[in-house]
Amino acid sequence: MADTRALTVSEAMGLAKRALEGVRVRVLGEVSELADKPGYKAVYFTVADGGACMPCLMWRDAYERSGVRLRLGEMVQVAGAFTAYAPKGRMQFQVSALEPAGEGVLRMRVAQLARELESQGLMRPERKRPLPAHASRIGVVTSPRGKAVHDVIRTLRRRYPVAEVLLAGVAVEGPDAAVSIVEGLRVVAAAGAEVVVLGRGGGSYEDLMPFNAEAVARAVAACPVPVVTGIGHEPDTTIADMVADVRASTPTAAAEAAAPSGEEIGRGMAHLSRRLGRGLERRLSDASHAVRLLVRRPVFVDPAVALARQAQSLDAAADALSAALPLRLARDTERLQRARERLAVSGRRAVERAADRAAVTAARLNDLSPLAILGRGYALCYRADGRTVLRSSAEVGAGERVRVRLAEGVLGCVVEGSEE
Repeated sequence: MADTRALTVSEAMGLAKRALEGVRVRVLGEVSELADKPGYKAVYFTVADGGACMPCLMWRDAYERSGVRLRLGEMVQVAGAFTAYAPKGRMQFQVSALEPAGEGVLRMRVAQLARELESQGLMRPERKRPLPAHASRIGVVTSPRGKAVHDVIRTLRRRYPVAEVLLAGVAVEGPDAAVSIVEGLRVVAAAGAEVVVLGRGGGSYEDLMPFNAEAVARAVAACPVPVVTGIGHEPDTTIADMVADVRASTPTAAAEAAAPSGEEIGRGMAHLSRRLGRGLERRLSDASHAVRLLVRRPVFVDPAVALARQAQSLDAAADALSAALPLRLARDTERLQRARERLAVSGRRAVERAADRAAVTAARLNDLSPLAILGRGYALCYRADGRTVLRSSAEVGAGERVRVRLAEGVLGCVVEGSEE
């Protein structure tokens, strides 16, 4: 027999809770309500699809791990199970996994790339370059079809018709659009563009995704000339806009930023003309004042003043020369006399030293002279020819003639005999 006992409210809610917790599903919906307050243990939000809404909760630690930051109007996909909160009698969906859906996924990826490029300094204000005031060549990188290219060219012709426009027609949608945009930037820069306008007309978030590509962002940052972006409409902001040197709201606004208008140039020329006129007036006034001061100088009033200083210098030099010549002559005479005295003394000393050396040399020569030896009683004996000196008695025999040299005179002798 079935139990017909009435349940308490708590029992009924417990029964519902147990039944709901067995239902685990994955749900796709748009965030319509959100309560994410500091200090809450969970994040509370509601997803809806236009026909129904479903209250959800997600514990704080699981929400932080998901890496997703919920925003109103964002499409999300949640996974979990239904549960019932007995004290309030309310059913809710307890989320265990959360991820963006559709455009939300794209926005999350774009936000992540933007944070990465920003950390690398590609969006720093000090990296961005000023636009040239009067570019003679303006590059345009956009689709060759559509309204944007006509708006840009028409604006450039109207504002600054003297500039040469270098157009690179590229794909701005589709899988190959990013590669095409990068090549377009390279081509117009290589062709000599001094500033580049990068733009396209409006479209959905998915349509603008090529301008959120990392390759396009790095090509914009690496472009050798400043880049002005005009992508989509006013609310649209892409990563290319963030790294560009100047970001305009539309392609037309980008063309206006890249090229000065004739009115602006006219006003600038008028301003420069006024400044030049005032500068010339000041220069003429200063020059006139300087001329008046020069005319009043003594040198122009009395020509003799011009030579007065030189004449005084010449007189002073003449006086100095007159005083210096006698003094110099006296000093030179005195030095000459001292030199004569030194030379006489040196000459006497040199003669005395030479005489001493000659006497010593003569004495030594006298000591070594054979005549001196003969003077002491010795004699020299020669053969009869008078040239060969005899040193031994064995060199002559009895009856041979010899010559004997004495200290004074020579004797002619005949050998009678010899002894050893």
